[in-house]
Amino acid sequence: MQCTLLIPRLFWPRDTADMVSHGLALPALTTLLARAGVDRYPAITPEAWLCQAFEVERQHDWPVAPLTLALDGGEPDDAYCLRADPIHIKVSREGLHVVDSALFDITAEEAQLLVLRLNEHFADQGITFLAPHPKRWYAKLARAPELVTYGISEVAGKDVQRYLPTGAEALAWHGTFNEGQMLLHDHPVNQGREARGEPEINSVWFWGGGITPNVPGRPFTAVWTDDAVATALAAAADAHGARVPETAAQWLTAAARDAGDSHLVVLEGLSTAVTYEDSDAWRTRIADLDARWFAPLLDALRKGRITQISVVTLGEHASCRFTLTRSDLLKLWRRPRPLSAYA
Repeated sequence: MQCTLLIPRLFWPRDTADMVSHGLALPALTTLLARAGVDRYPAITPEAWLCQAFEVERQHDWPVAPLTLALDGGEPDDAYCLRADPIHIKVSREGLHVVDSALFDITAEEAQLLVLRLNEHFADQGITFLAPHPKRWYAKLARAPELVTYGISEVAGKDVQRYLPTGAEALAWHGTFNEGQMLLHDHPVNQGREARGEPEINSVWFWGGGITPNVPGRPFTAVWTDDAVATALAAAADAHGARVPETAAQWLTAAARDAGDSHLVVLEGLSTAVTYEDSDAWRTRIADLDARWFAPLLDALRKGRITQISVVTLGEHASCRFTLTRSDLLKLWRRPRPLSAYA
């Protein structure tokens, strides 16, 4: 049985990695990284990595929207769909920064009321907004636009002006983006959120557009994830799909009952902490991963319960794949290094 761990933003950014990781004991993770073989690749988003793994072809974008719309109970049919996720745009002296829904909650009722306002305005432009999930909204279009977008994982925490769509119809969609902000800004839902001290849902982020793609690849027999894109791809590929257990020990028990021998586990907790520069949360979460996941997996590898561990980490400037087999554990001359050495 082989285990691939997909962990976006495992490493804290290089500029402050020494300071943030100082004094952090991660015996299992640093041993795994030291003994493993490593392959380095250009930077890639989690959505792109997952689509490539399942052999989904890129359209103008990686076609995330139709995949997750089907997962959320919608009907993409043959329509061109975009994700139109609710976001909060935070105004500061440095610019307009995107805050994604990882940092706020939104009720189904709030989502439906805000989407109703968007549909009242944009219906005559051939755009229909849907909110089958409170944090995952969609725009179904009458035709495919000449548009290339940036994924929400690329723009979260950053200045919105650097990540607006490109392509032949980009300027028109910049206008649509701005109109959406004006429509949502003074909505009663946002007035209520502001009164309660909650972030306003003052815009939507368009990304992941396409028509329903073929999903020919089946690189994993089982996918363990809380991520919508990974879940949707697993379902389309007819792979076993399940939520991520709290610990590797629980996963090992559950995976042993599954007939498959190639497993993907998506561990997302570090990405938000790095994106929003929450070093305390990152330190807490990576220490928890070391105890709950890396230590039990190393023990299982030593005992032969699994034959290989792969750790795929996706950073803003580069990506790495660390691969560890049982025989690699005997390479005692490869001494563990501080985690900042890999940043």
